[in-house]
Amino acid sequence: MRPPNAPPVIEMRGVGKVFLAGAIENHVLTDIHLAVARGEFVAIAGPSGCGKTTLLSLMGLLDQPTRGEMQFLAQPTAGLGRRQRAFLRNAHVGFVFQAFNLIADMTVAENVALPLTFRPGIGRRERLERAAHALASVGMAHRMGHYPGQLSGGQQQRVAVARAVVGEPAILLADEPTGNLDLRNGENVMALLGRLHAAGTTICMVTHDDRFSAAADRTVRLLDGRVVDEATFHQRQHEAECGLDERRTMEIFP
Repeated sequence: MRPPNAPPVIEMRGVGKVFLAGAIENHVLTDIHLAVARGEFVAIAGPSGCGKTTLLSLMGLLDQPTRGEMQFLAQPTAGLGRRQRAFLRNAHVGFVFQAFNLIADMTVAENVALPLTFRPGIGRRERLERAAHALASVGMAHRMGHYPGQLSGGQQQRVAVARAVVGEPAILLADEPTGNLDLRNGENVMALLGRLHAAGTTICMVTHDDRFSAAADRTVRLLDGRVVDEATFHQRQHEAECGLDERRTMEIFP
């Protein structure tokens, strides 16, 4: 659970993101106000195309806002160059992706140790020791010498979680971590994230599944690039479903 009066790891004020396609502006995010406190578990939920992954990319310093203010560990990010963002990202952010993104010709231990190769002063022996500890925390220490292709999808995602936490990041960002898994393996990965959160890990997770967002301390709802309240979110969902049913009826009975 979030400690009392915990300072935010990430804070956004009026953040927007616009992508240009020629002369056309695509406003993906608009006027986002959001803070994630240390030790908090936040779910970001919404339909496909609403801006969830873009928001996570901004939080992980993979991209920059077009407008608004963002702070990462109390440091403004507006003036940071690419190298500075990369340094902060490697030192303080762990990523878990829907597609696992493990390197096929590296062992499980080498995959997990990979983020540490960019940390100064950490030799190969220490990297592998820390990788072994991270793998033990996700129940995969017995697979250290295996390759990703020898693992099931659920096992690969557990390895991906170990890789994300091996550097003891300030925040773990998970983009649809259960998206490529069946229900049982998805529940196992969510249980793992729950244990990490209980141990103090700050987590922000993108999901479209309310069963999994219920595990978070709170859920941020996105619609059309904006944060909305629960009532608005469910009302708009109902309207969209009614509109779809009406269109289907007209197709069957023109």
